[in-house]
Amino acid sequence: MDASTIRTLTADRDLPRLAAAVRRLGSSATTDLIAQLPATEAAVVFRLLPKTVSVDVFDRLDRGTRSDLITALGTTELTTIFADLDPEDQSRLVDELPAGVATKLLSAVAPADLDAVMAVAGYDRNSIARRMSPTAVVAWADDTVAEVADRIRAADVDLADVRLLPVLTADRTLIGTLDALALLRCDPHAPVTSAMDPLETVTHTSEDQETAARAALRDGVPVLPVCDSENRLVGIVPIDDAARIIAEADEADFALSGGTQPLYRRYLPTPILTIARTRIVWLLVLAVSAVLTVHVLEIFESTLAEVVALALFIPLLTGIGGNTGSQAATTVTRALAMDEVGLRDFARVAAKEFTTGLTLGVLLAVPAFAIASPLYGLDIGTIIGLTLIVNCPIAALVGGSIPLAAKACRVDPAVVSTPFISTFCDASGLLVYFTIAITIMGL
Repeated sequence: MDASTIRTLTADRDLPRLAAAVRRLGSSATTDLIAQLPATEAAVVFRLLPKTVSVDVFDRLDRGTRSDLITALGTTELTTIFADLDPEDQSRLVDELPAGVATKLLSAVAPADLDAVMAVAGYDRNSIARRMSPTAVVAWADDTVAEVADRIRAADVDLADVRLLPVLTADRTLIGTLDALALLRCDPHAPVTSAMDPLETVTHTSEDQETAARAALRDGVPVLPVCDSENRLVGIVPIDDAARIIAEADEADFALSGGTQPLYRRYLPTPILTIARTRIVWLLVLAVSAVLTVHVLEIFESTLAEVVALALFIPLLTGIGGNTGSQAATTVTRALAMDEVGLRDFARVAAKEFTTGLTLGVLLAVPAFAIASPLYGLDIGTIIGLTLIVNCPIAALVGGSIPLAAKACRVDPAVVSTPFISTFCDASGLLVYFTIAITIMGL
């Protein structure tokens, strides 16, 4: 069933057919369908779902769609859904809701369940602890293989959450992990410690959630145990939650690098005013920063008046400089996200990007000189070539250094967007261009 059919049934108020059609869909298909619908129609479809399905669908929705759905639903319906969510999902939802709505939801939660929610909510918002689930099944150091296998069979949990079991001492100190499938090959009477994998690194509650999630996916860990400062287990992060963390972070980085705020929702159902709000702030910032470029042109206005041909190459040179800086920024931002470089590598990254920019400048300067000289004269060709040789390494150095500087200031490197770097490189490129032109032509 597609979104247009749902709209038709909704408009006709044919709720029996609509309910029958929606109930035939699985959770994944229903999630995709709701994400494509306007909020009012999505709320109608959501209300027709069985309770168990509605909770699963709500948990699968992206942040923006969920926010729109919350607005369309009543507090009573939202309270029912909220009570059935996991503590980490409840905590995340409380962060997204207006304070008044969040207070009503929390007041409806049983005290015993509220403790678990507040325990997760007490951690830093960007830490991995805010995304962890309570541990459903663990293996104790003095267990046998048979005892752990019985515990898994008796637990009413998703099998994906017990794919990798934490192995703990009596005081809950994490000493290793146990592959649940490996139990099938072990002697039932053997101690668990003989089958466990020793710990190489420990993920602590204070670690950044994106960093921890990327490490989990890189290492192929199906379940990520999370410990406190004393290495005592406090929760787990299943691999699908880690993948969701990375998807959200990548969406934000991609949007910010393009000079806009992330939508966190499907594009077509998003209202035009919402899309405009995500873009207007950065456009205003860039408009203000572009004044610097205009000011540079104003300073060298007399130079342009004497040699009009110089104006012809301004778009070419600023475009190459801006793109060089953007390429460097994108490469270094990705390397930071993948934990391939850190603040300790600042000098090495700067040197690498400067050398890369210089190489690019020389490679571009040769054809630029060969093309410009016959058409506009030897002086213009020399100015263009030298500007590229000088400007490209500067642009690459700036583009590669700014993400590291942002990281040092505890700012998301993606926030220092590519358009902003391009504007900065435009101004520096023009200064280089006119300085070389004045020196060579004696203006």
